[in-house]
Amino acid sequence: MATKKPAYLKKKTVKDQALAAGASYVRASLAAVLAMYMAGITDPKVLANAFVAGLIGPLVKALQPSEKEFGITKK
Repeated sequence: MATKKPAYLKKKTVKDQALAAGASYVRASLAAVLAMYMAGITDPKVLANAFVAGLIGPLVKALQPSEKEFGITKK
């Protein structure tokens, strides 16, 4: 009798990994913008800079070879 694997055990495709990484980048950037906005900073240029700065963390994570989730790994 064949049983289906749970969704978390299925192998992720490159598309799934790219979408997950992209969602991570956007979440980090939006959190940076929201924190600035809640602090009372409403200048669009400053908020745009916060959005770009929020991308740096996930990008650094992606460049680490030891990162298995989104990182560039050797096969």
